[in-house]
Amino acid sequence: MQVIKYPEREKWNTLLSRPTFDTTSLFDTVQKILDEIKKRGDEAVKEYTEMFDKVQLDTLEVTKEEMAEADKLVSVHLKQAIEMARRNIWKFHSEQQREYPEIQTSPGVYCWQKAIAIEKVGLYVPGGTAPLFSTVLMLGIPAQIAECKEVILCTPPNKEGKIHPAVLYAAKVAGVHRIFKIGGTQAIAAMAYGTETVPKVYKIFGPGNQYVTAAKQLVSLRDVAIDMPAGPSEVEIIADDSANPIFLAADLLSQAEHGVDSQSILITVSEKLVEPVLEQIELQLEQLPRKEFARKALENSKIIVVKTLDEAVAMTNEYAPEHLIICTRYYLGVAANIVNAGSVFLGNYTPESAGDYASGTNHTLPTNGHAKAYSGVNLDSFIRKVTFQQITEVGLTNLSNAIILMAENEELQAHSNAVKVRINEEKEVVETYSSHRR
Repeated sequence: MQVIKYPEREKWNTLLSRPTFDTTSLFDTVQKILDEIKKRGDEAVKEYTEMFDKVQLDTLEVTKEEMAEADKLVSVHLKQAIEMARRNIWKFHSEQQREYPEIQTSPGVYCWQKAIAIEKVGLYVPGGTAPLFSTVLMLGIPAQIAECKEVILCTPPNKEGKIHPAVLYAAKVAGVHRIFKIGGTQAIAAMAYGTETVPKVYKIFGPGNQYVTAAKQLVSLRDVAIDMPAGPSEVEIIADDSANPIFLAADLLSQAEHGVDSQSILITVSEKLVEPVLEQIELQLEQLPRKEFARKALENSKIIVVKTLDEAVAMTNEYAPEHLIICTRYYLGVAANIVNAGSVFLGNYTPESAGDYASGTNHTLPTNGHAKAYSGVNLDSFIRKVTFQQITEVGLTNLSNAIILMAENEELQAHSNAVKVRINEEKEVVETYSSHRR
């Protein structure tokens, strides 16, 4: 890891740069795959699956028999762990449900909102270097709570044409309706356009490599909504001398092992922490099965020493990390000043991996600084809020002058007329009634 001490503020942008890949350079390649699948459907999906995943598939959809087989292959202990995670994720996300009361904004003018589930959603779960069955829970459970009518999942098969049994078991637990053995760009295309086998969805969720990211960006331009821009995973820690170097090293490595393009950053006000943390990283790194991934990621990672916690907070808000761990004496006070982060973990006993798996919060979060504008996946990600309004005759009369004036000043006469004909009609009715009485 690089160690930087007391950097000047004008150098922060360079210092906080990420090892990102410019996905726009892949657009031509990815667009060709998207076009082929849009045109030829399942046939093209199978061809690209053979090309990229090195497996020939007769059928793309996971069968009931495969689901039953997976159930037997998952250990009782892992099932219990998945159930604990499911329960906590369900509890946290179900509390995000809200009732939207009817509001009378002015006399005779009634407005309200209704939350309606997105009917068809597609979940993408990478298969790459690790079976991310936790991501199935994080995406499937909120979709289940929202009551989406059709929830499908795409994930790449292994060279035997199989999906990891824990992924299939998690999909069953999370209420996924259909599962397909499709990965990469071809999965995004299949969900965006629909094929003979894969239904078209209205919104696509889930992380992926740079090709998946590029594909999501392209299909979102006109064909389907996506959850958020996504990139390599990242963690930042703010620490003072009350932090435990063993814990800090473990947290930095837990993010680094995701992949070679991950990033871990420690910002500390204690220069004395630097050497113990570096020593612990080396000790713990050697014990990791994925140490080569982690070692490569650490080349993009940094320990930054600053003078004050205020400076650490300012630097953090500039970086806008996906995950932020705060290990300081008064971590609640520090957290109160954080405005840009995907998910925040407070205190020495709140590792980021708790949020990745079982505490209940969602681990599908904005990366690459997008936490300045995007939220992580939550229940609202799976619903739309439709507004309704009902206006009485009295209510429209009260609003009419304002609407007519504003519309005509925008030179939109038809908008004005839509009010005038209603108000004038009421006047004509009153005048006709009065003349009949005379």
